Amino acid sequence: MKKLLSILLAGAMVLSLAACGGDTGTSTSEPASASTGTSEPASATGGIPKDEIKVGVIHLSDPAEGSGYTYTHDQGIIGMQQNLGLRDDQIVRKISVDDTAAAAVETAITECVEEGCNIIFATSWGYMDTCEALAEEFPEVIFSHGTGYKSNGTNFNNYFGRIYQARYLSGIIAGLKTETGKIGYVAAMGQENGEVTSGCNAFAMGVASVNPDAEVYVSVTNSWFDPEGEKQAAERLIAEGCDVIGQHCDTPNPQTAAEEHGVWGVGYNSDMTKDAPGATLTSVMWDWSVYYTKAVQNVIDGTWVAGEKVDNYFGDMADGLVTLGEFNSDLVTDEMIAKVEEVKAQIVSGEWDVFDGKTEIMDNEGNAHTLEGADYGSCNWYYENVNVL
Repeated sequence: MKKLLSILLAGAMVLSLAACGGDTGTSTSEPASASTGTSEPASATGGIPKDEIKVGVIHLSDPAEGSGYTYTHDQGIIGMQQNLGLRDDQIVRKISVDDTAAAAVETAITECVEEGCNIIFATSWGYMDTCEALAEEFPEVIFSHGTGYKSNGTNFNNYFGRIYQARYLSGIIAGLKTETGKIGYVAAMGQENGEVTSGCNAFAMGVASVNPDAEVYVSVTNSWFDPEGEKQAAERLIAEGCDVIGQHCDTPNPQTAAEEHGVWGVGYNSDMTKDAPGATLTSVMWDWSVYYTKAVQNVIDGTWVAGEKVDNYFGDMADGLVTLGEFNSDLVTDEMIAKVEEVKAQIVSGEWDVFDGKTEIMDNEGNAHTLEGADYGSCNWYYENVNVL
């Protein structure tokens, strides 16, 4: 049936798409029929008219949570929609799709295909293998996978960015703020996951740049999304004496735990000052609309056509994908901000970067490494001031 569907959809891509709604629920859309629509081919260059394109997005949790990973990705989708002037019924959302449940992931993505999506953004690491398989099955659809490392060079790519740049800057704030010299870090995955570990190392390097005697302690949840586990991990770190809590996990729970226990924190994904105003110093943030706008515009323009060469995307602070949230003026001093702004200017200008592929970096076992940021997947070691609980 899927093979038949692929054939039918291939014919239908040059026809206008039937109106079908995507909302913030799992989907209430009517599937687009391959037999509907009578418009002329999309464009001479192979693009798709803006009023006919349809965009799918697979979310790990519910954007209605109002903070964290999924919320931030959906804000990026909303920003893209506003930037390009797309209607609500041109966005199909599948929410709370467990990235450890392969069957559920396949169902959600296949439903997006059936509903006529030309490009599908799959936002979590665990969607990667399913995207790879379905890209093979539906070559007329573009599959764009957030994080991870796989792509096929045609209709399946991955997108991420130099988030370590903002993490380094947040480490400066943490290093200047700590009073105990112990700084905690709630990590979704352990040392084997280069995405998480490289970010932790950048944070720890930022700490060391202003406070060489401080230590960073890591507590791992082994889950990308575990609200209760994230809170418990933060509480373990606080019990260890950590008075600043950083994080690479989805929810603001480490920040709210910090506030409950009278310590400070650095949020991730969205601005978590609103979640824990008495604790959050700043937040390491993404503006995913930068990529989503670029990707969908390329599909509209015909400059990114399924079946032709597509590139992976790795944005940075200079292009606005990666940023640092506003500083909490009640907790962060002007001197701290000035130090961050000094280093940020060097990063944005290209004068300096955290991981330049040349400078030797010592790990916590006495070994020297070099790392270029785009190769973060190879980072399976911890910086010299990092300890694992």
